[in-house]
Amino acid sequence: MLGGKRILLIIGGGIAAYKTLELIRRLRERGAAVTPVMTAAASQFVTPMSVSALAGEAVHRELFDLTSEAEMGHIQLSRVADLVLVCPATADLMAKMAQGLAGDLASTLLLATDTPVMVVPAMNVRMWDHPATQRNLATLRGDGVTVLGPDSGDMACGEYGPGRLVEVPQILAALETALSDGPLKGRRVLVTSGPTHEPIDPVRYIANRSSGAQGTAIAAALRDLGAEVVFITGPAEVARPSGVEVIEVQSAIEMRAAVMGALPVDAGVFAAAVADWRVENAGGSKIKKIAGQMPTLCFTENPDILAEVSNLPEGRPELVVGFAAETDDVVAHATDKRLRKGCDWIVANDVSPATGIMGGPENAIVLISDSGAETWPRMGKSDVARQLAERIAARLGAQ
Repeated sequence: MLGGKRILLIIGGGIAAYKTLELIRRLRERGAAVTPVMTAAASQFVTPMSVSALAGEAVHRELFDLTSEAEMGHIQLSRVADLVLVCPATADLMAKMAQGLAGDLASTLLLATDTPVMVVPAMNVRMWDHPATQRNLATLRGDGVTVLGPDSGDMACGEYGPGRLVEVPQILAALETALSDGPLKGRRVLVTSGPTHEPIDPVRYIANRSSGAQGTAIAAALRDLGAEVVFITGPAEVARPSGVEVIEVQSAIEMRAAVMGALPVDAGVFAAAVADWRVENAGGSKIKKIAGQMPTLCFTENPDILAEVSNLPEGRPELVVGFAAETDDVVAHATDKRLRKGCDWIVANDVSPATGIMGGPENAIVLISDSGAETWPRMGKSDVARQLAERIAARLGAQ
């Protein structure tokens, strides 16, 4: 998929810049041409000579380079690529992008380009969590910039958390998706998946048996059709899909915040099994067992994410798909849920223990829409995902 494609690679100044050497090599192996641009800070982490040798092209670094301007002006350089990739995207570079600054070659290229832009953030966890970075991130997403990552993990600074650059294979998968010509190319789709964990105290929590397998399969199927996928997942068992933006959450409150932060999208697929209630008086320390006494837990309702998105006065997705896991009267309960929530479709299934569907490899669904109830045969969850993704593509294509 990358053969014959030209990537304008802007390398930001962070320790993760060393991974771009492997990225360039893998892109070249797949037949892509890489035009490298380095910020001044990037040169402190990897040498221009190494980057140039692997890319097979000269590194562009200076905005006012007379030789480069004579051969290929910075305006032309920003527009001849099929995609502009910013990797690693530092907090500073993202801030410049969000504010429209153009003080060096990298920021000028980003302001002048009319081709798709993908950023792969990497920074300290405190910098990533800072409100300014999150505001800039929301601005970039609103401008149509694709954001990939970051991952959570150990960092060079010794801290742990979100801010780690995603691995090279995931970047390659995301590039293949972005440059594919599938029916969902240019469409942004949100998928929620997995359970939520609602804390009782720092040790215990309330959860459900969702494995996240169906939501993960749906995200992968939408990706394969060319969609830009934002995948918001609770603490699920299954591996996360590659080539999509992954946002990890724990509770329903965190999932709602992630969903609202990911908008706008063309479609939302709400496959997560979000807990209906949370413990209002969750303990700040472990609740100790006292013989003959039971702790008193006070419950409160969690936000109804599906209903809130379905009824947004502005910015509602073109298509909102909910899920209904039922143990009896599946069609009746799912039909009622679609009407109450205000979503377009409900994917309903019977999760009674005898079916083996909850946590199993197969699913048997009924698709509820304003056209009625459509029963699908039992099949593997990947097959369900492909069929649903194709149906979503057809619906969005008809808009």
